[in-house]
Amino acid sequence: MDLLNLPAISTPLPWHEQEWALLHRQLGDGQLAHALLLVGRQHTGKQQLAMALSRLLLCAQPRDSLNCGECHACQLSGTGAHGDFLWVAPVEKSRVIKIDQVREVVRFTSKTAGFGVRKVIVLAPAESMNVNAFNALLKSLEEPAQDTHLLLVCDNMHGVPATIRSRCQILHLPTPGAAASLEWLDRTTGQRAQSEKLLALSDGLPLLAAELYCSGGAEEFAARRQVLPGLIAGRITVAQASALWEDLEMSAILEQFSADLQRLLVSLPKERLPTRQGRTLFSLLDEVSQLQRAVSAGSNPGKQLLLEALMSKVRRGLGADLLGDSIPARTGDPGP
Repeated sequence: MDLLNLPAISTPLPWHEQEWALLHRQLGDGQLAHALLLVGRQHTGKQQLAMALSRLLLCAQPRDSLNCGECHACQLSGTGAHGDFLWVAPVEKSRVIKIDQVREVVRFTSKTAGFGVRKVIVLAPAESMNVNAFNALLKSLEEPAQDTHLLLVCDNMHGVPATIRSRCQILHLPTPGAAASLEWLDRTTGQRAQSEKLLALSDGLPLLAAELYCSGGAEEFAARRQVLPGLIAGRITVAQASALWEDLEMSAILEQFSADLQRLLVSLPKERLPTRQGRTLFSLLDEVSQLQRAVSAGSNPGKQLLLEALMSKVRRGLGADLLGDSIPARTGDPGP
């Protein structure tokens, strides 16, 4: 998230209205938890909610459940210069929040607020911390500093240890329905037909759809969507399939690979779930999930070898000679 060029007022996305009302009510009643774990699918606006809550907590004169956008605190938080606000994320090309960053969080919580009455720390994505970083954070959760709020933003709740989860209020954030997503996406595309195509391509994830539109990457994304069906049907080789994904970061590869496997699983008739093909899909999903956790924790597997290994398993376990054309035919996505 860009912390340097924020709008004067930070707002949550429309589909988080109920959750936002709950948080605002808890804040007004003095019941807002000192540690919140915001959980939901990627590309659905969790970080936007965390930012809106952070700036509300720091604002000197909140208005209509949002930060005012005019006070000195809002001006500082809008440029990333607020001394009582710390946003912690993997730096540069790192995929992990490192222990030194968490030690800075611990030091930050021990300080007295310098600009207002509260300090706010956001960790996003929280599951990108390794075991040592989680252990360092635990003390701040066990002995919370007064008027200090920690917001942990998380795509995968089970990537966060139970010792951490048990000390947080967990707020599950919904994936928006198509109607709300399209209405929001139309503001970016200006065309409902374009919004519908992009939302279908992104599996109903509105922020991903908007990113594809703004980056011009929808065509390339759609081409990668056809890799697994093409591999299964025998239209492309393992080497060709791997080459189409090799320009992505490892985390992005695993995210898309997981989404494509889940799409294949949904398309599989129920009677095929107990078969070898169904078991292969479940096994591959489990393997990818383990790899995602390892990469989030800092592991750096060889991209090319890993891609070829995964693609080979798809070809051997799900090839057209075993499944026929049913899966490839049912998983084609509309182009942008």
